[in-house]
Amino acid sequence: MVKVDDLDLQILSELSNDASISVPRLSKKIDVNSSVVYSRIKRLVKRKLIQRFTIDVNDAELGYEVKALTGINIDTKQRDNVIEQLFSIDGVREVAEVTGRFDILVTMYSRSLDQMHKMVSEKIGRVEGIQSSESFIEMKSRTKAMPYMPSNSGD
Repeated sequence: MVKVDDLDLQILSELSNDASISVPRLSKKIDVNSSVVYSRIKRLVKRKLIQRFTIDVNDAELGYEVKALTGINIDTKQRDNVIEQLFSIDGVREVAEVTGRFDILVTMYSRSLDQMHKMVSEKIGRVEGIQSSESFIEMKSRTKAMPYMPSNSGD
């Protein structure tokens, strides 16, 4: 584990909230000199604590209004094949191997419930190596950025 100090954690928190914030605005917000913030960000990238800067696309505005999580149990001998086939399905965004009652959780997006039904029944249901699945349609979601807290936060 890479060691970080409270300033690094503060920078990571602010960038998690808004990766597009300029260094001058960020330095003003956290009351630290711009050159220090810039060098810290550069160091966080070099140490691979920041893997990439990205955007958050509004899927609903593009017509992808239905999101589902599908828990899947698989024949573990066919794990790689199942994952490869899942990623070949349009709408599959993420495949996570997990603990618990499922072997895999798949995050999928579609334009309609009917399209999601077809994706689950006609595509996922026909993947060789899948033993069972259960889908959960997201009705409403709330998220927040990860608050990276100082290590001396009063534990």
